[in-house]
Amino acid sequence: MALSAFDDKSRPPAPGELAAVLGRALGTWDDLIAHVEATYPPITQLWNFAGAKYGWSLRLKCKDRVVLYMTPQAGVFLLGLVLGEKTAQAAHEMELPDSVLPLIDAAPRYAEGRGIRLPVITGDDLAAVRALAALKMAKR
Repeated sequence: MALSAFDDKSRPPAPGELAAVLGRALGTWDDLIAHVEATYPPITQLWNFAGAKYGWSLRLKCKDRVVLYMTPQAGVFLLGLVLGEKTAQAAHEMELPDSVLPLIDAAPRYAEGRGIRLPVITGDDLAAVRALAALKMAKR
């Protein structure tokens, strides 16, 4: 089973399918996209199939840089971010939920940064995502 609720390689999810899978989380999904588009223009939305293990995810890109990866799941979505080393260290200076810093600290270090996935369930989760995206995009 793929990380995403959508694993049919032949086509990205249709809007109705996305709404059915996300359920009440669709509003949070849409709010986050609107926030990113308003805050970091120009934003391009690009569905990407990353393989059978991962399925479909939505990339929000600013020029050639991916701001966020959004992976739909049943009733929730995962938010992926790649944080450079300086950004990962700066996150320690922020007020983030207790669950976020251990994810950043435990993430493997790669040349492009540390990749983390946060489940977006509550408003606190969304606030943390917005704060991390702002930190990441401060050096664009």
